[in-house]
Parts: sequence; C-alpha cells; structure tokens
Amino acid sequence: MRVEIVDPPAYTPPYDRSLCAALAARGAEVELVTSPFAHGEVPAADGYEVREDFYRRSARSGARPGVRRALRGAEHAAGMLRFRARPPRADVVHYQWLTAPGLDAFLLPSRRPRVLTPHGWLRREGIGERAPAGLRRLLDRMDAIVALSDYGAERIRTAAGIDAGRVHVIPHGAFDHLARIPEPAPLPPELSGTDRPVVLAFGLVRPYKGTDLLIDALSALPEAELWVVGRPLGVDLADLRRRATPLGDRVRFVPRFVADREIPAIFERADVVALPYRDAEQSGVLYTALAFAKPIVLSDAGGFPEVAATGAATMVPAGDVESLSGALSTLLADRGERERLAAAARAAASGRYSWPAVADRHLALYRRLLGAE
Repeated sequence: MRVEIVDPPAYTPPYDRSLCAALAARGAEVELVTSPFAHGEVPAADGYEVREDFYRRSARSGARPGVRRALRGAEHAAGMLRFRARPPRADVVHYQWLTAPGLDAFLLPSRRPRVLTPHGWLRREGIGERAPAGLRRLLDRMDAIVALSDYGAERIRTAAGIDAGRVHVIPHGAFDHLARIPEPAPLPPELSGTDRPVVLAFGLVRPYKGTDLLIDALSALPEAELWVVGRPLGVDLADLRRRATPLGDRVRFVPRFVADREIPAIFERADVVALPYRDAEQSGVLYTALAFAKPIVLSDAGGFPEVAATGAATMVPAGDVESLSGALSTLLADRGERERLAAAARAAASGRYSWPAVADRHLALYRRLLGAE
C-alpha cells in the first residue's frame, strides 16, 4: 500500500515522522509531503521518503516572524496547486494539517480516498460550539476523519455535524524515539545546579496551557521548583516573569525552541510533568511524558481523562489552582505513588499508545477505505 502523509506547514514533525516510520515498518510505502521545519532539526526519515514541497522560500527565510508569515501566505495557494497538479502517487492521501481550511477545501487534489487528522482544531478555544464554515467544508470533503481521542471524535460529530460513520478514533503515539537519542545533550545551563524536586511544564507556552496556574500553585510547594521550557506563543513572557517574582529562583524559564537532543536530560531530571491545560484535545507533551515514564498531573480537559483512565496520570479539575497544588504536593512527597504512575505510563507507552499499535489501526482504516476489508 502506498500512503502520502501531507503536512504542508510542518506543524507536527514529531507526529508526522513517527507515524510515517511506523507505517513503513508495517510494510507500507510512505511519502511525507511537507515543508522545511524552520525551528530546528527533525527526526531523520526512517524507511520513508520526504518531499519538502511547500513553503520553500518562507520556511528557509531568516526574516522576522511577521515577514515570514506574509511570505507563507503568498506561497500557500501556489504550493497547494502544485501538489494538486502532481500525478497520483499513492493509494491513500492522509492530511495532518491544512493551513487555510476554507480555501484548501477547494484546492485539494481529486485523488481519493482522503483522510484528515484535525490536530489542534478541536479545542473549544479553536472552534467553539460550532465549527467555522470553512472547516466544516474541508471536513465534508474527507472520506474519513481521524480523531486522537473519543472526546475529539464527539467534537467532530457535534461541532462540525459530521456523520459518525466517517469519524474514527486512533490515539496519538508516545514519542519513544526521544528516549532513544544516541547522544543526548546535557541539561541546558539555565536548568543546571539544583537539588530541589522539579515540576516540568514543557512545550509551546500558550494561554490555554495554564502556565500561570502552575506558577500560582508553586507558592504552596516551598521545597519545589518549576521549569517552564518552550517558546512563548500568544503569551507575554514578561507577565509570567512578574507573576513568578515572589517565588525567586524557584521558577526557571527556557523561552525558546528546544532541540530533540536536549529533551532527554530535561525529562529525566523532572520529578513530575504537569499539564494543567484549560482546554485540550490531546498534546504531544503528554505523549513525550509517557515515553519517558514520568509521573503526570493532568487537568480534566478534552481527551486527557482518557489517558488518566489508564492509570498513567493524576487528574485535577481544569483551572483549579488549589487542586493542582494539592496533587503536585502529594506526588512530590510520595515516591511510591510516583513509581506507580511511572509504571502505568511505561505500560501505556508500550501498549495502547505505541506506534506499532497506532500504525496498525491506521492501516486497517486505509484498507477499509480501499475496499480491501
């Protein structure tokens, strides 16, 4: 079976490349069609081909972010039309992201079946109670839609009005490749030199992720420190720093893109990984924490309860600082509970959320769409 995985803006390189490698390992011929990733290295292609066919100029541009966005806008339709004009090369085309859903619905190639995984669009912050008309139009043009959680599937059915028969739940996979990096880097200098327990908040710092809640929760944890590691997006870092000022050196910021080889040391040093999101469908950070078998504290937002139900995480009400600080305090004081959560995370990462299991479910869906089952 020949499969094209299409992510024009390269928004989710770890997911794209993990899925491609897993499909290839199961015998599929796979090509990833994407753009150069502007922020750092990406996992090497393992058994699949890569075509960087989109945003050829803007992705390599050293221009300021605003200028780069303008360049991307100018390149977008041309890249989609170029992809549309290519001769068919795959049995199934699986889109991971499409930058302009309303426009892209008209620019899709005619080849079918088409599959879409709508990463990041299913938060209530993103589409509210009813999906925008452009997104609904795009979803209507798909033969199948993959949700990463039961929560996400229900959002697609209700907010977008999509028939249940076209919506399929296939979980996100644990990013275990990050735990196998052959020459990991040491801890960044900003994080070295502490013997305190560490709570880690990792990934893009965005308003819905509740970093402010974690800073407030830390005031009730006088022996611990918080690491906020990731590039701010839509957040005023100065506001977060001011909020953290009363806590002195117990809040450390690494406000930049973190390369893969830096990730092992950061996660291995963390005692607890916290995701107190106000809104979510799923999160790559969660599946990184599972891969490192870390104790996890999750809010009850979106699809997170489905992971907590495996026993791999402690769950708290979204937005509740007192519950968050209580859960963190309990975990930091109880080694046995941390070990129990770590064991459950390890089992989840090697079972339901392993990439071989995820690939098998994708391939079963593709075969069904092709009439082979």
